[in-house]
Amino acid sequence: MNQHTQTCFETSYDKTLTIVIPVFNEQDVLPEFYRRISNVLNSISMYSEILFINDGSWDSSLNVLNQLKTNDQRVAIIDLSRNFGKEIALTAGLDYAAGDIVVVIDADLQDPPELIPDLINGIKSGYDVVYAQRHSRAGETSLKKFTAAVFYRIIQKLGRTTLPADTGDFRALSRRAVNALKEIREQHRFMKGLFSWIGFPQKSIGYERDARYAGNTKFNYWRLWNFSLEGITSHSSAPLKVATYIGFLIALAAFLYAIFVLVKTLLFGDPVKGYPSLAILILFLGGVQLIFIGMIGEYLGRTYNESKRRPLYFINKFYSSSLFNKVQAEKHS
Repeated sequence: MNQHTQTCFETSYDKTLTIVIPVFNEQDVLPEFYRRISNVLNSISMYSEILFINDGSWDSSLNVLNQLKTNDQRVAIIDLSRNFGKEIALTAGLDYAAGDIVVVIDADLQDPPELIPDLINGIKSGYDVVYAQRHSRAGETSLKKFTAAVFYRIIQKLGRTTLPADTGDFRALSRRAVNALKEIREQHRFMKGLFSWIGFPQKSIGYERDARYAGNTKFNYWRLWNFSLEGITSHSSAPLKVATYIGFLIALAAFLYAIFVLVKTLLFGDPVKGYPSLAILILFLGGVQLIFIGMIGEYLGRTYNESKRRPLYFINKFYSSSLFNKVQAEKHS
């Protein structure tokens, strides 16, 4: 790897750039990711930094990052005190990003770094958020593609903000958009929703998503299910409204059935019978009630967590880049 130095702002640098990359157990892919991202940055005239957030990796990811840092002053590393999850890792990256333009990308190389110049051009043309929208999802099972499509359609219907379909975290953000996101400090974070919620002019750029370069995905179906719950409950109260409507309909049906039974008994009499149907009815109503209590519990638990007002994350060590150091020096000059 070549020694990269950036010691001053050139007149050709009309904007500064930060690439934010959350990392969790990606030791096998990091060298190739760095090679490709470096080639992209070397091809554009921007004073840049590559900001890795080590989210409690237990493999050799941090050692690989330290080696990259040794050979490249553009590299910055946030080493979180433990695994806080990707959404919090992204938040830490946005908090420490020094660039005028910030690009968010995963390290697994499913999202091509070579698309970054197009995203940047979108920001320079006046947009605050330019997101990459997938036309295909190579390397993923049919079930995962189907569940992802269903999730995006459901949240589109339930949420108050428009969440672009088939869109991940891969995008470019203006400084105005980053500053807006930094003001949002809620504990339960669904970044894809927050990117849309802040508003500002946004546009999409289509691309073909690749399969993972190496390693395995960190999102199994259980984690994806919990992630979906996070997205829905963070940006919509519609499940509570659905529970109210269904509860009202069941209560109405029960009331009408009670009238039917009363009339039938008065007119024809009714010997003691019907235990199976009664048991089924009780179990059905009990199950519906438990589901709705669970919905309420999801929202109540999130409210409880927010009320504690804990910090979103703690940093074990921060290794700054040349860009970050220069920006900090200018702020204090």
